[in-house]
Amino acid sequence: MRFETERLILRPWLESDAEDLFTFASSPLVGPAAGWPVHTSVENSREIIRNVLSAPETYAVVWKETGQAIGSVGLKIGDASDLEIPNTQAEFGYWLGVPFWGKGIIPEAVNELMRYGFEDLRLECIWCAYYDGNEKSGRVQEKCGFTYQYTKENIYVSLIDAWKTEHVSMITREQWYESK
Repeated sequence: MRFETERLILRPWLESDAEDLFTFASSPLVGPAAGWPVHTSVENSREIIRNVLSAPETYAVVWKETGQAIGSVGLKIGDASDLEIPNTQAEFGYWLGVPFWGKGIIPEAVNELMRYGFEDLRLECIWCAYYDGNEKSGRVQEKCGFTYQYTKENIYVSLIDAWKTEHVSMITREQWYESK
């Protein structure tokens, strides 16, 4: 599957994206805030593409202007989610390279993937979460119409061996259609 917006292409990750992925995922400002470790090498990034980013409904966020993979966005449907949700619902995940922060890129990608989730996959609702300290992610969720649902404290995040507080929000298909 491939999607296009004004400035972006959303497409499956390719092993040839490993250098771009390492460029952005090696920043300590990106992964740990989202619950995953800093990438340590291009080969580490290639492994992540093979074993994590190759999951269904996971897409590279490609900057049209350069063809560079600058982030990722994806839907974890039903059992694939970290939340306990039925197969009629999904959880959003996303991240973006630091040089591209503050340009509305992730909301652009999220909105396109929400359209796909609600119109094509007929999802009932989409969930999204962020950890304390990653309020930028919370702002993305607000901009995209998600509403706060609950907070979970003392969540163990094994990938980074840390305890976090998680804030969870959600948008229904009806809310999404009403906002259009």
